[in-house]
Amino acid sequence: MITPAFDLSQDSEFLILSIRVPYTRTSEFDLYIDGTDFKFFAKPYFLKLTLPGRIVEDGREKATFDIDKGLFSLRVPKETTGEHFEGLQLLTSLLAPKGSRSAKPLVEDVSTKDDEEDEFDWQIEQQVYEEISEEELRGLNKYGFGNQRSGVFARLQEELGDVIDIKNPEGTTAAERRQRRLEAEASAFSADHYLADRFEDDEIQGLLKFKPWWTKLQPASDPQGEAAVSFTSDEKAQLRKFSNRSYLLDKTSRHQAWLSLVDILLAYSYEVRSTEGEHNVESPWTIRKLSGTLCWLETFNSLRDVLVSFGRRAVCFPLYRHFSMVTAALRDTVKILHSGRACVLKCLLDIHRVFRENDPAYILNDLYITDYCIWIQRVNALEERIRPVICHSRARWIPEPLKDAVVPYQVSEVPSASPLHSLNPHAPMYLISQVGVTTITSQTCKKCTFLPAII
Repeated sequence: MITPAFDLSQDSEFLILSIRVPYTRTSEFDLYIDGTDFKFFAKPYFLKLTLPGRIVEDGREKATFDIDKGLFSLRVPKETTGEHFEGLQLLTSLLAPKGSRSAKPLVEDVSTKDDEEDEFDWQIEQQVYEEISEEELRGLNKYGFGNQRSGVFARLQEELGDVIDIKNPEGTTAAERRQRRLEAEASAFSADHYLADRFEDDEIQGLLKFKPWWTKLQPASDPQGEAAVSFTSDEKAQLRKFSNRSYLLDKTSRHQAWLSLVDILLAYSYEVRSTEGEHNVESPWTIRKLSGTLCWLETFNSLRDVLVSFGRRAVCFPLYRHFSMVTAALRDTVKILHSGRACVLKCLLDIHRVFRENDPAYILNDLYITDYCIWIQRVNALEERIRPVICHSRARWIPEPLKDAVVPYQVSEVPSASPLHSLNPHAPMYLISQVGVTTITSQTCKKCTFLPAII
């Protein structure tokens, strides 16, 4: 557990506590107030204080939470109005010592106790929070929306493995993250699973016929295009909770933000199709796992990198590992982008809800999704305009900001020595290699089949 940064102040009637708890779920705060004892828990933060005076819980207490600052503020009435609490600035002395201070016997017979759920251990040892200096933060590698975050996981080590796959993101460069991601994908690829889904694909063929809600939308250029996108009352309520902030992104950061958005939407489109629009308990994992941005804090420099990353991960990790699902997700993402900001925003809000209801995936909302929900509403007309950019295929549509990332792809053949070469001689040629997507075409090849990137 993490001891949060905290401060205490007072007036004649109230003790005022300010507790900094970024990346927590606003619906899950636990408080305990009893005399000189104060306890606070919001996973992964825990604070227990022994106060110099007595406080009471009589209905006058008031709590607020500033989501943007991650600041929890609490006003608690003093038991004796006008009493002055000494030593509130001596934070270390206020931290409750480890161990029980009760008069219970050290040995007791537990054989007669009923089985109960384990209660939270309020006796966890605490340490005073140490702020990371600006100098140290500048030395840490950045990640998150627009590569504007650092230091987040320095103190969230307990949550790290359940949120991302990269170890020590603060001390790992973008190049090192990419190399480790590629190695992890190569290790995870199962030829047996891939071939089983390739030839026993009745269920997958059913999923490919599914039509997500966005397929009925008109392009954003159509007068009725974006107007056709409606938001539920819950989505509108969430939009009202977001703060209206501005983002100062340079050209490189803005370009990378668009690429990461495509990566996230690809993962989301795949998940929606694989569950036929009905999210389940695996949905947060699927979206996170298929996105290099969310799972490895990847920073992409080209659209080619995005497509290669998604294609590799889609045949390595999810339940359905079929390349037709990859191309279907690509078409869905193209449709979402082509339908305009409102459609993209609705998808992002759905991702936000899925992550918000999952512990600890909600941290990814703070790192990426919340910022994307706000930013996509503020993009200027030039960036927002989605136009078809055809590149050796009638099926590819790319948002205008990504147009410059597209380069002509050369058709290549799978080497005849490939163990998968002759398994499906009439398959569409979707060739992904370690250097990138070499072609996405509607033509068929009599010699080649799909070659996984790790072969």
